[in-house]
Amino acid sequence: MIGCLIGEVFALEAPTVLLNVNGVGYEIDTPLSTFCQLQKGQQVTLWTHLAVREDAQLLYGFSNAQEKTIFRTLLKVNGVGPKMALGILSTLSVEMLVHTVENGDVKTLVKVPGVGTKTAERLMIELRDRFKAFSTGSTSNNSTTAQIQFTGNSAVAEAEAALQSLGYKPLEAQKLINAVKADYTEASDIIRAALKSMNK
Repeated sequence: MIGCLIGEVFALEAPTVLLNVNGVGYEIDTPLSTFCQLQKGQQVTLWTHLAVREDAQLLYGFSNAQEKTIFRTLLKVNGVGPKMALGILSTLSVEMLVHTVENGDVKTLVKVPGVGTKTAERLMIELRDRFKAFSTGSTSNNSTTAQIQFTGNSAVAEAEAALQSLGYKPLEAQKLINAVKADYTEASDIIRAALKSMNK
């Protein structure tokens, strides 16, 4: 099992990071909370989860061990796969997710792409006891001021692509981005603002 990887960010294409570890490039899918902290050329440590399927071996990476633990906890819930788990952690910080579950806030959970009322209720039931062990005093990943260095497409297009990769429908992603794009020039800022607007 690959527990973590330490290397240089070689390329970024939301939500995938290409990490150069001693000359080997690892493709790692990340929640946007982690992705928005990364810059090309940056030396980072990503806590990883390796998923082995019949047709692929997939790596998922997180900025800290707690986020990785939450991801693995989400995967234990019936009906929740890696894509939905990444969507949850991209939309809600660890602290907000724990708070949402503790308070039975179904309305907040159904804002996550792919999470309907029944899935949200199942998450509440199955996660409530498991989340009691987590401390909510850690620093939120959403406070980062790091900028993503994109090439090629515009910041708006990159932001829309990032949301669509996590399960948002094209029109839904476009609506979220259009509501905030006028105030920002960097894709990372647009993504954060769009996700933040959902939690108001």
